[in-house]
Amino acid sequence: MLVVAVALRDAAGRILMQQRSFRAEHGGLWEFPGGKVEPGESPELAAVRELEEELAVRIEPEALVPVGFASGSTGGGKGPSRPLVILLYECSCWHGEPQPHEAEAIAWHVPRAIGALSMPPLDYPLAKALCSFLARKTI
Repeated sequence: MLVVAVALRDAAGRILMQQRSFRAEHGGLWEFPGGKVEPGESPELAAVRELEEELAVRIEPEALVPVGFASGSTGGGKGPSRPLVILLYECSCWHGEPQPHEAEAIAWHVPRAIGALSMPPLDYPLAKALCSFLARKTI
């Protein structure tokens, strides 16, 4: 399964994280916004669609900068486990004010604090990749 995640970065350098619905797998944990890539859809267009659905913000595919990825497998709670790859993008340009349409809550965090949040397992390597990416951007 291919999933996209987006690190929205505001002018102060903070990253938007969302808290998963308590009814979902990994309920209540914090994550980068995003979701599954649909058949025939590019990862970038999936990110555009998912952020509009989840946060009511519009982004352009060209504003997405690849950061890194994490791989593992689905939990298998609803059938056999399957390979899972999450692609992380950074985006600092969007239209609209983020709203938690599908999440319990949203919050802005400085990048170095993201790793201290309670997150699904694959979000930890994504957070580490993001911090490395942002450190390279400031050099």
